Amino acid sequence: MNKRISFYVSRKNLLAWAMALCLGSSVVARIVLACMRGTGGTFHLWSQILLPIFASLLFVSITLSNGQERFYKTAIPIWMLAAYFGFSVNGFGFGRMVVILYWVALVFFAVIYTFITAGHTKQGWLLLPLFACPLAVILYLHRQIILCADWTAAVILLPDLLLHLGLMILVFAIRIHPVGKYHATWGDRPDGRRIRTLPPMSQASPYIMVSRTGSTNYFADSFEITHLERYVRQKRREGLTNFGLTHVLLACYARALCRYPSLNRFLAGQKVYSRGEDIQFCMTIKKEMTADAPDTVIKVHLSPRDTAEEVYRKMNAQVENVKNTPLDSSFDSTAQALTMIPGVFLKFTVWMLKTLDYFGLLPAFLLEVSPFHGSLFFTSMGSLGIPPIYHHLYDFGNLPVFGSFGCKRRTLELQEDGTMVPRKYIDFKFTMDERIVDGYYYAAFFKHYKRLLHHPEILDQPPEEVLQDID
Repeated sequence: MNKRISFYVSRKNLLAWAMALCLGSSVVARIVLACMRGTGGTFHLWSQILLPIFASLLFVSITLSNGQERFYKTAIPIWMLAAYFGFSVNGFGFGRMVVILYWVALVFFAVIYTFITAGHTKQGWLLLPLFACPLAVILYLHRQIILCADWTAAVILLPDLLLHLGLMILVFAIRIHPVGKYHATWGDRPDGRRIRTLPPMSQASPYIMVSRTGSTNYFADSFEITHLERYVRQKRREGLTNFGLTHVLLACYARALCRYPSLNRFLAGQKVYSRGEDIQFCMTIKKEMTADAPDTVIKVHLSPRDTAEEVYRKMNAQVENVKNTPLDSSFDSTAQALTMIPGVFLKFTVWMLKTLDYFGLLPAFLLEVSPFHGSLFFTSMGSLGIPPIYHHLYDFGNLPVFGSFGCKRRTLELQEDGTMVPRKYIDFKFTMDERIVDGYYYAAFFKHYKRLLHHPEILDQPPEEVLQDID
């Protein structure tokens, strides 16, 4: 994974802006020529004017706005330009076989571009002859105009010449990301990278167990909290006044992902993805502890490298932001907007959102406000004074783990010498999507999680090592 090749184009590179100038000039020239010579029929308008204009603008937009991380997406406008050049050959009177061969060559051109920009080779300079070949074909098809030096007629070549000039300039602006950090490529989502080396059974199971509720496992356990309470009192004396058991439980979960990073996976579109070191923790809170107080959801971005104090400050910042302001968080505003849609259309809207989410096309701002997209959902039944519950997983979204913690309970334990010793415990229950990892992995994770709960002082220092999920 760390050796994967990834190309990028920096916005600070002047060559990138030179490319944008050439492609922008190509668009302007194409519009001017269309106004001067007419747009022709409907097919000509769409295939020879609007298609290349949109493709050129899309190429510039992707390069300048997202070329640092997702330059590979410029393959989309390249495929559109290949279609444009394919349709343009119809006016030259070639036979069917020549047209078919021409289309095959254009498809090959687009495939090679996609192959190179996806990082399958380090030889980015190969794009230069790749762009030069279509340019040579254009000049050959219009050779009569060039040989006759009819510069008035040669103006029709200006949009395509500027287009290819810009693309060839861009080749010199392409760089390779330093090895060591993963960068997105085809198949990844905005909220995670696809795991591509899963065993065959793990790849097939999402197609067999389609729904999240039908792929659920349940786990229940308890842990003794004498040492944990002592740790909480110590942190409060150090100035973390609202520090509580929830902060420790969450910090231990995040720290356990240092050794077991696969718990930070999720499943979407029948594919398994990893969030890497972005632990998205969701929790329902009330503005006031009353039965009629409204609920809202907070989402906190944690890291396996966070200490207990960092978890405390991140979580409390979100809680205070909700409690000290009117209930108009991004989550509530989005929910309010949905309730304004009539029932029948709301059902269609939700279906559309599910479809977009299936293909990884849901906008990033919706992924951020959605409580159904995240690494983990915690609910504290202890604050309500009741035991933990098994909370269901949501079929909408990609949340794979739901944890519930109950109130403290006291018990008497019989010692070897026959004496009875009072102890305090907390029970917890987890609902888990079994498709992201196997049962052995879950078991190993929870054993490690309990060890951390018995030694919370480990959380005062950053971890020595953070393991990465598989490729």
